[in-house]
Amino acid sequence: MTVIKINAITVPTSAGDELAHRFAKRAGAVDGQEGFEGFELLKPTDDREQWLVVTRWRDEESFQAWLSSPAFGHGHRSESERSGGEAPKPVSTHSEVWSYEVADLSQG
Repeated sequence: MTVIKINAITVPTSAGDELAHRFAKRAGAVDGQEGFEGFELLKPTDDREQWLVVTRWRDEESFQAWLSSPAFGHGHRSESERSGGEAPKPVSTHSEVWSYEVADLSQG
C-alpha cells in the first residue's frame, strides 16, 4: 500500500520564492530511490504560510531506507555546502512530517 509523507513547512510569505528555488536546485534527487513513487511541492494560494512537500512511497520501509541513506543527507545539503561552503540561513520557521496511507482513490 502506498505511503504518503507530507512535510508541512512554515515559510514567511517573503521567503516562499527562495524555498521554491532551493527545491528546484535539487529536483530529481530522490527519483532513483527504491520504492519512491512521486513528489510534489505545493505552494499556498491563500494566506497560509505552510508549504507542503508531498512524497509517495511503495511502503514505510522504502521511506525509512531513504531517510537513512547517504542520498538523503546529500539531497538536503545546499549547493554551497556540497562545494565546501557554508549552509544558507533557513527560510522556514517550523516543519512537521505527517504520514498517511491511501484509504480510497478515484482515477477520474
